[in-house]
Amino acid sequence: EITKSFENMLTSLNDSQLKSDALVEQMARGESVDLHAVMIGMEENNVNFNVALGIRDKLVEAYREVMRMQV
Repeated sequence: EITKSFENMLTSLNDSQLKSDALVEQMARGESVDLHAVMIGMEENNVNFNVALGIRDKLVEAYREVMRMQV
């Protein structure tokens, strides 16, 4: 279940990145895009990425702790 949750989080992070990139591309092409929507999308993606890194760090820390255990 943890694997599925982590996979869902990574999928969500990828979707957020693609959405943010699309908004930036639209703005760069000069299309009518709300600047606030672009900034919010970029910041939302940044927050999602930082959460993913935090979870990854905790998983690595837990794995190392398990590996240090003597059986």
